[in-house]
Amino acid sequence: MSRYQVFLGVLPDVCAHDATRMVFTADAGGRCEVFAWDAAARRARQVTDRPGGTLHCAVDAESYVWWFEEDSDGRGHWWYQHFEGGPRLPGLPGAPAGLPRGLAVTPHGTVAAAVADAHGTAVLLGRRGRAPREVLRTPGPRRLGGLAPTGDLLAVAAAPDDPAAVTLLGADGDVRARLPGPDGPSGRLWCASFAPRSGAPELLLVRDLGDRYAPATWTADRGLRTHAWCSFDTEITARWYPDGRGLLIRQERHGRSLLHRVDLAARTRTLLPTRPGTLLDAAPRPDGALHQLWTDTGHSPAPLTSGAVPLPPPGQTTTVPGRHTELWTPTPDGPVHTFLSLPEGDDNLPDREGGLPQGDDNLPDREGGLPQRDGPAPPPAIFLVHGGPADQDRDAYDGVVHSLVASGYAVVRVNYRGSTGYGPRWRDAFTAGVGHTQVQDLTIVRAELVRRGLVDADAIGLWGMSWGAYLVLLALGTRPGLWRAGVAVKPVADWAAAHRTTTPALRALDVRLFGGTPEEVPERYAASSPIGYAAHVRAPLLVVGARRDVKCPPEQIRSYLAALTEAGAPHEEMWLDTGHDGYDGADHVAVLRRALRFMSAHLPGPRRRTAATTRPPAPLGGSRPR
Repeated sequence: MSRYQVFLGVLPDVCAHDATRMVFTADAGGRCEVFAWDAAARRARQVTDRPGGTLHCAVDAESYVWWFEEDSDGRGHWWYQHFEGGPRLPGLPGAPAGLPRGLAVTPHGTVAAAVADAHGTAVLLGRRGRAPREVLRTPGPRRLGGLAPTGDLLAVAAAPDDPAAVTLLGADGDVRARLPGPDGPSGRLWCASFAPRSGAPELLLVRDLGDRYAPATWTADRGLRTHAWCSFDTEITARWYPDGRGLLIRQERHGRSLLHRVDLAARTRTLLPTRPGTLLDAAPRPDGALHQLWTDTGHSPAPLTSGAVPLPPPGQTTTVPGRHTELWTPTPDGPVHTFLSLPEGDDNLPDREGGLPQGDDNLPDREGGLPQRDGPAPPPAIFLVHGGPADQDRDAYDGVVHSLVASGYAVVRVNYRGSTGYGPRWRDAFTAGVGHTQVQDLTIVRAELVRRGLVDADAIGLWGMSWGAYLVLLALGTRPGLWRAGVAVKPVADWAAAHRTTTPALRALDVRLFGGTPEEVPERYAASSPIGYAAHVRAPLLVVGARRDVKCPPEQIRSYLAALTEAGAPHEEMWLDTGHDGYDGADHVAVLRRALRFMSAHLPGPRRRTAATTRPPAPLGGSRPR
């Protein structure tokens, strides 16, 4: 077990007044814990040591390390300790226990936090180590979008398509402004952060223009302004440069990352040089450095910097065996993009298909460009189905891909309709219905790979987590003749039952996806629920559930398993004593080992390969929001 690592795809948080002091999360014996990194001394100190691990952390301008300490259900409180060590103290004593929904600390020590509990979301304001005031209590899901450097203005974010997507509150709780989400067919609004400079607060946001995305800003005197001249055709995230004037924009486009520097005053946009692959995070620093956390399918994440202050060194670096390529396959709404990893010995393929656009060009040729296979028999294949649905598979390291390829399987990762990274039209294309559209895309890509002789038609399985696990169940029930085995980790199996007991944020997502509640449109929920197709499942299926899962609740999984039993469908089950997300690598590794044994038993003999010299890390978290 000690050879497995956990990791999170975020850069260290840097102290605003001393760039050599950073806080980050890293592996600690198979758990994720908080570390303080002294870049001047090149020394790391472990701050937390908890049985379930620790995920959320920050460092404020006065070099105090913050972390969120939670129970097995994810509820807890913020704590802090000085960077050099000393007593651990409650950050906001007397605050209600809840789920963390954001933390911000000004250079002068004013603290804002949002926590979610059974009664909704509370937004708190106070001073480090003192009892806070509740400035907002709302029954709906909210998160803290930012705290102005002056400490007297807070941004609270709702869903991006909410009529009040962002609310600006004064320190007294009075509403200063409400920024609307949709304005007609478009207009979703995401909150980023306040400019890190003194003077009148300026809030950075991202606006959905319907067919593109653009940065937006809000100030009290000028209101909300959308900078449509600086628009992008796929999803972006934005953050301020330390001077509070320029923007660093990270664009996720076709499974890879691009970086742009934007000067709003001069109306200029510059494409920055980046290594091909995925930037899990990128941040400009006061010394002029640009910190990046880079990866691609063949290499585990590595920190990159152009500055003099070193980032913490990575853990064990890993290279994934095999060959990694991609293809584009026609669908009714345009070409679907697939990342394909093949085990060692499949030498008929180029390293890359080529032609992947990097700017605003059209998509590559719809037929792809991968050759037909000649020679040895193709390998068995596993479709590794991503969650979301508003997420994407990237040209990025994945420990499950590593394990499967090293075991002799081809791995197929499809960015089906509904995925991000391909523009708003692709993200919103559910033309065959919720779930059925995505299964249609998996089926289309399967046919393409079989036609080209790249995978064994009689040895194709499915593996997914969360929304991806839901698609596994739906595909096995609606296309039973195409798949030889399936692994579904923490799935949605019955939409109506899950809706009744899941989180408020996910209930809101359900309403957006289906166009109403289960009481309003019961036929839509039923048509997309795997439990209605359980009697048609023929392939052996491993279902993994979590007893404390509030996103994909366990009772609806048990009902699905009962339906499989009644139908005589071959299946196994595995239960974890966790929630939906976890910080302990042992659970990830236990599921990985069980699933690999299951696939080996039910997919005809994968060609065994020698695994890489290091064991694959177990990435934390899952899909978002399911």
